[in-house]
Amino acid sequence: MEKKKIYLFGATGSTGVYLTEYFVKHMNSDEYELIAVGRRKTSYFDRYGVKYCSVDITKEEEVKTLPTENVHSLIILSGILPARMKGYKPQQYVDINIKGVLNIMEHFKNAGIDRALYAISISDLHGYLPENKEFLPDMPPKYKYGTDHTIYAITKTAACEIIKTYYHDFGIKYYFLRLPNIYLYSPEKEYYVDGELRKISYRYLIDRAIAGEDIELWGDPERKREIVYVKDFCKMVYLATFAECEPSYFNVGADLMVSMRDQIQGMIDVFSPEDKKSKIIECPEKPSCDDSHMNIDKARKLLGYEPEYDYIAYLKDYQKEMSSDRFEGL
Repeated sequence: MEKKKIYLFGATGSTGVYLTEYFVKHMNSDEYELIAVGRRKTSYFDRYGVKYCSVDITKEEEVKTLPTENVHSLIILSGILPARMKGYKPQQYVDINIKGVLNIMEHFKNAGIDRALYAISISDLHGYLPENKEFLPDMPPKYKYGTDHTIYAITKTAACEIIKTYYHDFGIKYYFLRLPNIYLYSPEKEYYVDGELRKISYRYLIDRAIAGEDIELWGDPERKREIVYVKDFCKMVYLATFAECEPSYFNVGADLMVSMRDQIQGMIDVFSPEDKKSKIIECPEKPSCDDSHMNIDKARKLLGYEPEYDYIAYLKDYQKEMSSDRFEGL
């Protein structure tokens, strides 16, 4: 019997790389075949025995080269992020997040596929801040205008509406996964904020802990931030790929709110050399972190999701990832 195909779009991104390995380890390889799709030219996925297709989703003719026979699901992580955009080019959001998704759905609309999973961002709910501290999965979008995330968030919402259309017209179920910041190791130490390159804050703090250097603790030291590790995110995507429930929005979360003091102390405990522990320098005059929280009750009930990584477990696994060759050759 021919295996059912699961297409993973955006496979060459950091989360896509982790998700590829998760599926290879957990899915029934006698019944399903994962096919990775990205824009780069690479042989990276050979290490997993996964077929890779180099496709630019903004080009309809390239998307049409993908086989449509016996496809079970589409996992769409593709999309340009403000963190990866030098300067400000909002047309790219439209081209990739809207046009790209439309090209995918049009190509597969008559293929008899079961579902499409799409990763969206918490930025479509930023307009609720600072009043709301808990985000529910079914809250309607409320944008914060005048930021580098506004057009991005609008295009991601538009992509969701496009995918919903293919559910009503062609029966393709939708599962939207709303992400906060996902913590993971990757070789990249910088990202863009308002189009300008900056250091990734948690990576910068970990590097200082490794060097045994002093670490500044900004704002309220007891203010808590939600920590979601990439491998818990992978688990939720996997469960949603095979779940038997109605189309829905789900929050990605870990029920793990960690104070800034505990975050930094954990980094020191895990990464600093025993003979050269970093010291914490409190800076209460500096800004405090955001303390919003993702409600994951629906994911628990309908997907059977339960996060596995507490904060220290995440840091220790991150430490192992730093010495791995996960991204070599990508």
